Amino acid sequence: MKKHKVTSLTNTSRLFYLFIAPWLIGFCVFTFFPMVFSLFTSFTSWNGLSVPEFIGFKNYVNILTKDTMFISSLLKTLYYVGVSVPLNIIFSIILALLLNKRLPGSNVFRSIFYLPTICSGVALYIAWLYLYNQNSGFINVLLSFIGIEGPGWLTNIDLAMPSIIFMGMFTIGTSMTIVLAGLQNVPHSYYEAADLDGAGAFYKFKNITFPMISPVIFFNLLMALIKGLQVFTQPYVMTEGGPANATYVYGLHLYKSAFLYSKFGYASALAWVLFIILIALSIAIFATSKFWVFYREDVN
Repeated sequence: MKKHKVTSLTNTSRLFYLFIAPWLIGFCVFTFFPMVFSLFTSFTSWNGLSVPEFIGFKNYVNILTKDTMFISSLLKTLYYVGVSVPLNIIFSIILALLLNKRLPGSNVFRSIFYLPTICSGVALYIAWLYLYNQNSGFINVLLSFIGIEGPGWLTNIDLAMPSIIFMGMFTIGTSMTIVLAGLQNVPHSYYEAADLDGAGAFYKFKNITFPMISPVIFFNLLMALIKGLQVFTQPYVMTEGGPANATYVYGLHLYKSAFLYSKFGYASALAWVLFIILIALSIAIFATSKFWVFYREDVN
């Protein structure tokens, strides 16, 4: 009997590794090996064609001491993250609260708000290029009907980054759906008990809704942070970092270092600096989560 159990466990283990083998192979080939190779090349001078020449920490020293665009692009990225992430969290919660109400047509509106998320990123950004066009864009045409001359949304230094951030608010369907799922997991009995006590809407949100969906908000916050720090496609397609480097984010600086100037070793070092910054911010969020993230056993 014991031998039969051991054999069954062995067969189960083999099946387990067989089923996860495609993922393991993909992870090693497309994630783990490139990360290790990138770490190695960050200590080299390499143009992508020649044999990498080991130069120690010179790339990292140059990033911190000689690269004038490093701080500038990093600040632009942090500005994007500091504005877009809170807006993403706030509006995803507001939309989820509205769509969580059992009203006629709520499923239709859920589909409408989620639809931009499944559209191709580049195609969506090109569409927004037409919307933002200063002369014939739909937004400025609407403004002209009420006597307002629309600005150059993507050519004005002060408006370029806010315009890109505003565009991003139309692709919060994924985070909205996750919050909506969290809201539907809140026991209705909690609200019934609060109603018996005469609690208002704000009290119920503060003491019931938010604590119960805080793990979901925590997840969305981390995902939005990771996505925001890696922002690249939007400014690359819409402004190419302009005007006057107003949208020259870190991802653009890394891309140009590698593919425009053929400094692949230096670009790898830039990537690992961003990785370290991301890890540090993630650790900070995890450290503060104990003050505002509550799980079911904490609430009961």
